[in-house]
Amino acid sequence: MAGGRRIFIIGAGCTAFIKPRGKRTTEDMGLEAATKALLDAGITYDEIETAAVGYCYGDSTSGQRALYNLGLTNIPIVNVNNNCSTGSAALFQASNAVKYGQVECSLALGFERMKPGSLGTNFPDRPGPTMLIGQRSTELEEEFGDNHGPGAPRMFDNGAMEYFAKYGGGVDHLAMIASKNHKHSMNNPYSQFRDGWSVEQVKAAPKITRQLTKFMCSPTSDGSAACVIASEDFVHKHGLENQAIEIVAMNMATDGPETFEGSSPMNVVGYSMAKTCADKTFADAGFGPGQGRDQVGVVELHDCFAANELITYPALGLCKEDEACKMAERGDNTYGGKYVVNPSGGLEAKGHPLGATGLGMHFYITMQLRDWAGPMQAPGLFDTSDSRGKYGLVHNVGLGGAVVVSLLRRPEFYKPGGPDGRSRLGYNHAHECKPVTMADVDKVKSKKDSPYVLHHAKL
Repeated sequence: MAGGRRIFIIGAGCTAFIKPRGKRTTEDMGLEAATKALLDAGITYDEIETAAVGYCYGDSTSGQRALYNLGLTNIPIVNVNNNCSTGSAALFQASNAVKYGQVECSLALGFERMKPGSLGTNFPDRPGPTMLIGQRSTELEEEFGDNHGPGAPRMFDNGAMEYFAKYGGGVDHLAMIASKNHKHSMNNPYSQFRDGWSVEQVKAAPKITRQLTKFMCSPTSDGSAACVIASEDFVHKHGLENQAIEIVAMNMATDGPETFEGSSPMNVVGYSMAKTCADKTFADAGFGPGQGRDQVGVVELHDCFAANELITYPALGLCKEDEACKMAERGDNTYGGKYVVNPSGGLEAKGHPLGATGLGMHFYITMQLRDWAGPMQAPGLFDTSDSRGKYGLVHNVGLGGAVVVSLLRRPEFYKPGGPDGRSRLGYNHAHECKPVTMADVDKVKSKKDSPYVLHHAKL
């Protein structure tokens, strides 16, 4: 995305991702995440000039209902639904409003309240928009092998089956990836699962598809996350040089003809879409073809299933096309390796509340680049000749389809010291998970708040 102004994440917040048992409403989870993000940024809701709110399982204007808890300020609030990439799609909209000069400060909020079990449709009386994608993936099983199971894991498993047919590898590599994520998740108090399953335990779990076991699959989840975006002038005006993280480049891409006209299950689930988006994002950051990946230190990528993490390594250019299995074998996807991939535990372990997922990824990378992530912190991010340190990379994909890829980095004007989000929240929310109180809400709500609306909030 060429042109435009520099943009920065100045505040970020997240709720715990929990089992979907209907214990919390989307508006209350959204209030918690947005309050944390505003406290982190040290601003009130009056500074927010526009907002984009992402969710898949909710009625129209759910975004307004959530944000009205913080005030009724007449700002534009746009609701976004882009399947599993909904959270990043909301961030893409909010960021562009700042990038192209419409506003100085915006908010992206995402939340989801889901049902247990495999994903279903909100509209069973009509064909779903991903029906043709599922149909095409099933047709290609004639070439790469029969499969079974629910639609989403089956499609991604088909992608892995193609990869293994072309380059070798197998279930052991999927188990390595899943186990790695579950072990990472043990350090994340926001995670839905913190069991740290071994490779053997992952393989022994109940089978969901031909290759994928339960522990290789992301669970349905309830949760929320939020990011506050601002211009460089806003950062300096509010003295946020000690925590602002730059979104150096960010793009969204949709499917090309190869999704349906080709014979690749990998492309059906977004391989080529992710590659197109990643290549453009690195190019927008100033890198030549194939360059820049060695300057990335930490990655949050869309491991809805271990199969997708495997095929996403080469799609993002983190390894050569035929070396994804070797990357897992070498441990170049974890602490001590070339990259730390999904230090949060990834979707497989921390959970996957669709509207919150992408914003949660940006929350974790922002905290990594602030060097606040505690036990999740990727080593060596700032051990470079460049004072800005290494990049953080985010990849979020939704079938149907849309993929968002972001490159984040600490800016050259970074200056440690002084009050920051940790002092404003009273703890380091990068790796400590605590609820918010009405006293916290009072610190960040608008002067144009509604006691009637806020009276119904349940924190």
